[in-house]
Amino acid sequence: MHLNPYGEDAVNLAADLANRRPADADELAARCRAAGLVWDHPVTPEDLDRTLAVLDAWEQVVDAPGESERAELVNRMLAAAAAHPRLTDHSGGGWHLHYRDDHQPLGSVLSSLISVGTALHLAGRGMHRLRRCAVSECPTIFADTSRTGRQRYCSQRCANRDAVRRHRARAVRPGR
Repeated sequence: MHLNPYGEDAVNLAADLANRRPADADELAARCRAAGLVWDHPVTPEDLDRTLAVLDAWEQVVDAPGESERAELVNRMLAAAAAHPRLTDHSGGGWHLHYRDDHQPLGSVLSSLISVGTALHLAGRGMHRLRRCAVSECPTIFADTSRTGRQRYCSQRCANRDAVRRHRARAVRPGR
């Protein structure tokens, strides 16, 4: 996975894993590969356990009530990850940074990727650009990567659902 300057890839992977938690190590490996994470080592149940714990901590970041609380939680995640960035080339695939030490297990790598990616995303795009869908019954988490930074819904479907709900509420008001 190439981390862009805003951490978009890592936060989108975190949101995907948090919204639909992997059931086992094989599913975790498959979904990481599908997201573009280059991984050649076996994935273990311990990797899944570590990843689920990282996702629990990450959801606290998402649900933090303010910027200072959010920053404190991300800083805790960064401290827990404590990996050293390294330049790598994946056998000619192009030089880029990996936020991990060599030969770390996947759970540790995801801890580093998610914490660093989240920090880059929030610092680069804005501290408010990680949230849950504005539709009250939709708990979906998303990273706002929109140009304007005003994304409120996880999908067009939820945006449409909320618009219809608001329209119907206006139409049934007394005195209209």
